[in-house]
Amino acid sequence: MQDRRQGARHVVSFPIRVKWKNDDGKVVEEEGLTENIGVNGALVYLPRMLPTVGCKVDLTVTENAKEEVTVSAQVIRLERNAAHPQVALTLTEGMREWKKKVWELAGETVAGVKPEELDDWG
Repeated sequence: MQDRRQGARHVVSFPIRVKWKNDDGKVVEEEGLTENIGVNGALVYLPRMLPTVGCKVDLTVTENAKEEVTVSAQVIRLERNAAHPQVALTLTEGMREWKKKVWELAGETVAGVKPEELDDWG
C-alpha cells in the first residue's frame, strides 16, 4: 500500500481526548494517546471505542493541562488491531493553533529525547 501522508511526522505520545457522535446521535468520549503527529493530522490510539471512517471528531491534546488544544478533525482510516486500535485523523479546523502548540511541541519533545545508551556487556 502506498503511503499517502503529506509532510513529516513526529513519533510522540501525548495524552488525548476524542469526542464524537455515534450513529444514534449519542456523544462518545474516549481518552487515548497520539502515536504520531503531523502538521495536518495525527494517528491516535483509542483503547475502547473507535469512531467510523468519515466521522467528524473533536480532538483535544491534554499534554499541557493549563493549555489544552482542541481542534476539529475527520477520521480518514482505522487500524482495527485488537491489541492496539488506532484512528488516523486529518484536521478540518484549528490548524494554526495545532501547528503552533502541538506540532512544534512534538518536534521539541522528539529533539529533546536522548537515545538510550548501549549496555556495556564487556
